[in-house]
Amino acid sequence: MNAVEASEQLIELVRGNDDIANHADGCDAGTMAAAESDLGVAFPPSYRRLIEEFGTWDIAGEEFLGVYQTPAMGQKLLGSVTETLDARSQYGMPSDLIVVMFDGMGGLVALDSSQVDREGEYPVLVWNPGDVDRDSMERLGDDFGSFAFALCQRAVTRWQESG
Repeated sequence: MNAVEASEQLIELVRGNDDIANHADGCDAGTMAAAESDLGVAFPPSYRRLIEEFGTWDIAGEEFLGVYQTPAMGQKLLGSVTETLDARSQYGMPSDLIVVMFDGMGGLVALDSSQVDREGEYPVLVWNPGDVDRDSMERLGDDFGSFAFALCQRAVTRWQESG
């Protein structure tokens, strides 16, 4: 299964578990282009697919930043855009990383656009404020779709088994 196929499986998982999942309404092409412009980097195909579908989402306790707007914040792009730009300005995060979630231990789960594979996907790393050496960053996956689907599938299974 490639990264985009994994994203499609994750979409089915979220839609099939609406009792333990939440999501927004997705992003249109204009919002997506604005997000990429603000960040100065394109989203990889598997992350783009999920943002198009949901904007932002969570399932069984796993939260993904995505890209979204709220009436209170107006046109400001929230989620990955805000968190990435904040991490860059406040903590010196490299400009080729895109924050997609928090790791729960002070680190940021990020996509590394400096390492593009043949399908246009970026590896998933954990960036901690102050990290400068990419080789020392924990690698969570080869692409976002596969990483996110596996993470969510485990979370849903644990949720079901605990209930």
